Amino acid sequence: MTSGSPLAKSDAERVLHDLFVRGLDGDAAAYRAFLQKLSTHLRAFLARRLFGWPDEVEDLVQECLLAMHNQRHTYQRDQPLTAWVHAIARYKMIDLLRAKAGREALHEPLDDDLAVFAESATEASDARRDLAGLLDTLPDRHRLPIVHVKLEGLSVAETATLTGMSESAVKVGIHRGLKALALKIKESL
Repeated sequence: MTSGSPLAKSDAERVLHDLFVRGLDGDAAAYRAFLQKLSTHLRAFLARRLFGWPDEVEDLVQECLLAMHNQRHTYQRDQPLTAWVHAIARYKMIDLLRAKAGREALHEPLDDDLAVFAESATEASDARRDLAGLLDTLPDRHRLPIVHVKLEGLSVAETATLTGMSESAVKVGIHRGLKALALKIKESL
């Protein structure tokens, strides 16, 4: 049990425990339902602790599910399931944090005053200017879809509405425009 009265099991504990025990007894449908519900439970448990690392949360959920499946024979049915689940999740999370700390120790922090950072701002500005110049050489039917979808992040449907083009015309415009830009860049080299 994770919180509340020590005598009352939480809803999650009751549901997960029931499905897991039925799964251990051979009920495949109950075990599948257990894995689905447990995935949701673990995702929330880990996300609260690893805020800002959604990829790691998903990886850990999968690692935890695999560990729990492989160690299911060690579970004692009279013990709270969520305590067992959370213990495994905590160990997996600690392993991840240790591995990250080890990798981070290999990196030297860069001095923000290095010339490379000063040049990158100028280079980015130059790249934006060069890209704008290249895009200006394209007809609107190619330029606008590239600007709206690839640079501004709008969807094809939003771009179609905005430009009055069909969705397929937007896609064709992007494809042909990028092809034309690639050719222009290749010719300039």
